[in-house]
Amino acid sequence: MDIAERVLAVYTAHSKLTFYCRDVVSEFVLRNNAVPLNPFRIFDYFLGDRVDRDLVRRGNNNLVAITDETWVFGDVANGVYAEIELAHKLGKPVRYFSISTWVADIKEIQPDEVRFEDEVLKETGMPVSQLAAVLARASGGRNSGAVAV
Repeated sequence: MDIAERVLAVYTAHSKLTFYCRDVVSEFVLRNNAVPLNPFRIFDYFLGDRVDRDLVRRGNNNLVAITDETWVFGDVANGVYAEIELAHKLGKPVRYFSISTWVADIKEIQPDEVRFEDEVLKETGMPVSQLAAVLARASGGRNSGAVAV
């Protein structure tokens, strides 16, 4: 392998509720021949509230902008939803995966299999079908529809 060979850079998006899966998510991306830019590995969990959370969110948005793709793991939370929207706006591909504590159990899923955390439904005021349509557009128009948690 040529050490100078460029590989896919991937922003890994997942809910704070699955923070404990951050190492498995990074391992999964590496095993799929890509470089993970995992905000929970870079910024820990909002740096233990040492800095304003909006500063960390801006850092996350910059990571979305410099990566080649965004990979979403597990249920979609508010911050993850915003990152999906940003990736789509920037023309970056978005892919969806299940989440687990074991790499072997993580599988790619279609947008219609993605679930939303309740906070997304409450804060956006959008029905699940409309949220799912956003995910489908971001993924290049694959399946639409989704279920709420």
